[in-house]
Amino acid sequence: MALDQLEAFLNKMQSEPALKNEVSAASTADDIAQIALKLGFEFSGDELLRMSGKKFGRVTVMKTVLPGEYN
Repeated sequence: MALDQLEAFLNKMQSEPALKNEVSAASTADDIAQIALKLGFEFSGDELLRMSGKKFGRVTVMKTVLPGEYN
């Protein structure tokens, strides 16, 4: 797993409000992974989802359950 990549991306997100807004507006974990990839950070949406509930600095990774979504 690219835990170091994920952690570096989350640290960058903490210091850049525009990036935080872009991530907050993303619909899926895969969308967030694509945003990160464009910035040179490589991890998958599945890897991000496995970190749900964990805290990295001031950011806690949380999975949002959407209506009609299967768990």
